[in-house]
Amino acid sequence: MSEELVVNSWNVNGIRAVYGKGFLDWIRHENADVVCIQETKARYDQLPVELKEIYDADGKPYHHYYAEAKRPGYSGTALFTRHKPLSVSKLGIDEFDDEGRYIEADFGSFVIASAYFPNSQEGGARLDYKLRFCEAVLVHAENLVSKGKHIIIAGDYNIAHTPIDLFYPKENEGNPGYLPEERAFMTRFLDHGFIDVFRYFHPGEPGHYTWWSYRARAREKDIGWRIDYHCINKAFLSNIVKASIQKTVMGSDHCPIQLCITV
Repeated sequence: MSEELVVNSWNVNGIRAVYGKGFLDWIRHENADVVCIQETKARYDQLPVELKEIYDADGKPYHHYYAEAKRPGYSGTALFTRHKPLSVSKLGIDEFDDEGRYIEADFGSFVIASAYFPNSQEGGARLDYKLRFCEAVLVHAENLVSKGKHIIIAGDYNIAHTPIDLFYPKENEGNPGYLPEERAFMTRFLDHGFIDVFRYFHPGEPGHYTWWSYRARAREKDIGWRIDYHCINKAFLSNIVKASIQKTVMGSDHCPIQLCITV
């Protein structure tokens, strides 16, 4: 008998900040099986006890795992899961693990990762670092697939892949998140047997965004970018039920995204 699992992902732009904006209410309301968090911006010992003892809608505790950045108040990822994984690991590369960029949980036949891809920054100041991270994630994902694993890489990729993935594509050419090198990586990633699930279900549809600038009332006007993804290996596609964007959920400059799968 197959079981349906819900995998949510959200760049919270500071877990302590979003904690004061209804984060735990969202967790309980959604009652997802796995929650992938990016940009926690906190060490574990800085968290209030409520973020160390997170409960689902039935009052049962989530297993929680954090990947912290060494730099205070910066980056960081986390995973909350109702089902205890076989193991939890980072990417295993110091320059990325030191920024808490990636954490994954192994559930046997499949792996779920929470990933926070670097921002390439103005003038491409960190583009080389970002592309190294992108390549490391691709190599790691291919290695898992070669071992017979399915994989879901959920998170903030900081890349708008195609012109329909942002409101002002022409005006943003040359800006971080829409650089040719970043978009080329996303194309290559998908060409290597991975699928952008939301786009698979909504091909050619503009106007779907997951991030909005805090400037010029961008969210109110829905002038945004789609830079948050659930990506899977192609063989896992038959297990996908649906993918959606929760644009009405507030608390961060990103909104959550959701994936439903059968396992």
